[in-house]
Amino acid sequence: MSEFVVTDAMDPHPIAFAERFASSETFRDLFREGMTLVEETAAYLDGDGRKDSRTLPRAGSLLYTTESMRLTTRLMQLASWLLLQRAVNEGEISSEQANSEKRKVRLDSVPNAQRVAGFDELPDALRALIERSVRLQDRIRHLDQAMYGPKLVGEAGANPVARDLGRLADAFGARRD
Repeated sequence: MSEFVVTDAMDPHPIAFAERFASSETFRDLFREGMTLVEETAAYLDGDGRKDSRTLPRAGSLLYTTESMRLTTRLMQLASWLLLQRAVNEGEISSEQANSEKRKVRLDSVPNAQRVAGFDELPDALRALIERSVRLQDRIRHLDQAMYGPKLVGEAGANPVARDLGRLADAFGARRD
């Protein structure tokens, strides 16, 4: 698994911020936020959302249907990602298994509704849910990139900052090993 790491010139062992974040209270808060948004969205779409959609003109009703499907798709993908990370954190699956399963999760496949003509005519509650889901998607996408994206440390494990600090120390005759 690739992850965002930083090394110290004095201590070559990497600090895995993403890994620490994934098992932190902050991640648990993100998990709760995501699952709460899923529940709120389901409650709205099954309740007040049905009433709201009936008051829309034909074009608005079609847009409501399209955007509610995009919203649920986005939330299903985000919930899948969050559940995978929680399973790793709780030791239910390995990081390798999660990485394999994660390939089925699409964090950027749902278009952003806010750029669609007629978005401002959708019910306020639906727009608010969409906006919250997009912000959550952005946060999770950023975390996913930090955890699974390319490493910032060189492939051979060399720290470019430490290398440059070593060059500076050599140039000034203060080399410390």
